[in-house]
Amino acid sequence: MENKGGILMQRYEVGRLLGQGTFAKVYYARSIKTDQTVAIKVIDKEKVLKVGLTEQIKREISVMRLVKHPNIVQLYEVMATKMKIYFVLEYAKGGELFNKVTKGRLREEVARKYFQQLISAVDFCHSRGVYHRDLKPENLLLDENENLKVSDFGLSAPAESKHQDGLLHTTCGTPAYVAPEVINRRGYDGAKADIWSCGVILYVLLAGYLPFHDSNLMEMYRKIGKAEFKCPNWFSTEVRKLLRRLLDPDPNTRISIAKIRQNSWFKKGMLEKTVTERKDIPPLDGDATSGRDERGGTSAETKKETAKPANLNAFDIISLSSGFDLSGLFEEDFRKKEPRFTSRKPASVIISKLEDLARILRMKVKKKDGGLLKMEALKEGKKGTLSIDLEIFEVAQSFCLVEVKKSNGDTLEYQKILKDDIRPALQDIVWAWQGEQQQTLPQLQQEEKQQNPKLLAA
Repeated sequence: MENKGGILMQRYEVGRLLGQGTFAKVYYARSIKTDQTVAIKVIDKEKVLKVGLTEQIKREISVMRLVKHPNIVQLYEVMATKMKIYFVLEYAKGGELFNKVTKGRLREEVARKYFQQLISAVDFCHSRGVYHRDLKPENLLLDENENLKVSDFGLSAPAESKHQDGLLHTTCGTPAYVAPEVINRRGYDGAKADIWSCGVILYVLLAGYLPFHDSNLMEMYRKIGKAEFKCPNWFSTEVRKLLRRLLDPDPNTRISIAKIRQNSWFKKGMLEKTVTERKDIPPLDGDATSGRDERGGTSAETKKETAKPANLNAFDIISLSSGFDLSGLFEEDFRKKEPRFTSRKPASVIISKLEDLARILRMKVKKKDGGLLKMEALKEGKKGTLSIDLEIFEVAQSFCLVEVKKSNGDTLEYQKILKDDIRPALQDIVWAWQGEQQQTLPQLQQEEKQQNPKLLAA
């Protein structure tokens, strides 16, 4: 590592090695400023460039910025030098769930708790158009309270990765956990493929071994394709039925996450609010803004405020204004950033304006948690139904940052609507579009610092 005396960039004291792979090593570390423990993933830039994994690293960063949930490992920040890239991540003290399974099968109530938390995290990812594609016990970590944390989004795919047929086509993942349709290479639904992997994980937790295993890889693939597996005699009838629906070789009839949540075995022992509810993870720099919604909970309070935007603290302002800008990580050019604009209007006014715009464009509006609005065309276009996500972040009481992003449909159609319709229609509420007034956010930070020094003491 490029550090002197175990200190990285005057910010982190780096300790023992936690694990390593072909292109990265993960170290235990501590923030010098806040004393918070973190994990730092160190990626060798030269190796990544050499084997052409640049896009994968960029995708992992952008995806992890999208998926903030109590059961997903949090990405705090990204740093880089000429030789290395550093992911500063939430530290999961309990290590890999895999290590528990190697000691033997888990009790049914313990396995169910982890499965509930896994489904909650995966469901949240899918709601943000993210498909993990490499779910397995080795990528499931545990915190000090034995709560599950999904990690390693290196093989994840955003909704934009879908082909014209609306399916994903990249074959990836760990063979024993991969769905039959992924192996067949005829295109697959990322959400349904993840559900299959969740089924394999549940089996492994309860049995202590894999449902599909053979020394001959082709024979294992044959078993996966036909869903040939046997349940041990200690599996309850309810578990057997659920597993048969999870490990259905036909993705069209495989159980959905909505149906999993309704399953009587799955619901046992769940709290009234949600098994994944927790306090916010404080940012490494500056005080956390109170009342921030991580968009992962399903409590009654959250439901009442479905369209309310998430509040931002100092670290969020920096990360969003740059979008975890990766232009300094690699020599090559990056894709153009998603359009963003700032507004002096409160969130309620912005939402009302967007709803009016949708009516003019003859698009339907769906409101989701954390200030996310989805505008969808009523008619199908060249590459499916055009869908535009508009996410509102509340920086201050009457100052918001809005991110505009195409989540489905034809790119040219989206760019035309953005240029000819969206931008002109919003000009009366827009303070500045990203790149047109670079001083906007620094000015805002200075203003907020004067009004509330603790809020932006980064």
